[in-house]
Amino acid sequence: MTGTTARTGMAMTLVAAAFLVAMLGTTMPTPIYPLYEERYGFGGLVVTVVFATYAVGVIAALLLLGGLSDRIGRKPVLWFGLAMAVLSALAFLVPSFGMLFVGRVLSGLSAGVFTGTATAALLDLAGPEEKGRAGLVAAAVNMLGLGLGPVVAGLLVEFAPAPTVLPYVVHIVLVVLVGLGLLAVPEQVERQTFRIEPLRLGGLPEQVRGTFVRAAIPGFAGFAVLGMFTAVSPAVMTQVLGRQSHLLTGTTVFLVFLGSALGQLGTAVLSERTTLPLGCALLVVGVLMVGGGVLAVSYALFAGGAVVAGLGQGMSFRTGLTAVGSEAPAQVRGRVTATFFLVLYVGISLPVIGIGATAQAFGLVPAATVFAAVVAVVALAAMLTILRAQRRAGAPAN
Repeated sequence: MTGTTARTGMAMTLVAAAFLVAMLGTTMPTPIYPLYEERYGFGGLVVTVVFATYAVGVIAALLLLGGLSDRIGRKPVLWFGLAMAVLSALAFLVPSFGMLFVGRVLSGLSAGVFTGTATAALLDLAGPEEKGRAGLVAAAVNMLGLGLGPVVAGLLVEFAPAPTVLPYVVHIVLVVLVGLGLLAVPEQVERQTFRIEPLRLGGLPEQVRGTFVRAAIPGFAGFAVLGMFTAVSPAVMTQVLGRQSHLLTGTTVFLVFLGSALGQLGTAVLSERTTLPLGCALLVVGVLMVGGGVLAVSYALFAGGAVVAGLGQGMSFRTGLTAVGSEAPAQVRGRVTATFFLVLYVGISLPVIGIGATAQAFGLVPAATVFAAVVAVVALAAMLTILRAQRRAGAPAN
């Protein structure tokens, strides 16, 4: 390994570590939500609204700061994202109900900044023949960071003192460490004049509309599943499945993100024609297993459904994003991609609030099973639409 290759590998490792830590912080509150419910006396609906405010921050970051790193460099924007992560953790340390919402919005800003900028930074550092691998690393680190957040927090809540304090202190320490690590990463973007140019979301170009719709429907369904596990699974675990362990709750949430990371890695060895309908099919099977686990009060079925649904979400998400990005004209690719992520983050927030409202009115079991059925129908419709479009294209399926 040459010195240049070693330095590049180290730089990519440092960016990936910062990416993982930033995303880890966005899901750390998941196993702590039951403690907040006890402290402030609110119910499941409020938990889902608190969670959904995360999407507000993500969407704001995508719309306002989506192209900023192209003008001022990757590292300043990455440091800004880490600063938002620290502020989010500090907000959660304040014993105030209102600060839960502030913390989630700041967490969303951090995630929204990192999702695009860290991915671009990894692609910048990779050589021409390593772009595909860098993209897969970014996707895997993203999902593993999201999955590890509940595990780390669950471990600390279960076995360490100060369960509503220590997880955020640990995260702040990790953020500072990876922030210092970014000092050793070379900047790959020539800095220009600082200005914020909000992304303009308008009509989609005609040549990408069909692909966009076919990718956005399973993407919406898959992100709804991620939202459900991140926001609602603690209540399902304790109230329905009778599992009181914060660590087990965090580990269960990790399973869906682990499945997503594996599903995205699987797209490297399968064709787009295979992965998109297969991802939809796995989503259908996975969410039906989740709903069946709730009805049958079976943790094994519920956890198995998390893995299968995660695999489907990862496959359909990465394949859809790649298809939309590659077919969009270069001059509007940023706007099209931002629109795609906007659909996904609506999917991660609104259905979760619907679960909370339904659970408050009819109970958690009916809410979770109806959610599973609706997502299964949406994913099945998406799969049939994709297969019909492939048949019309006239190419044989793999």
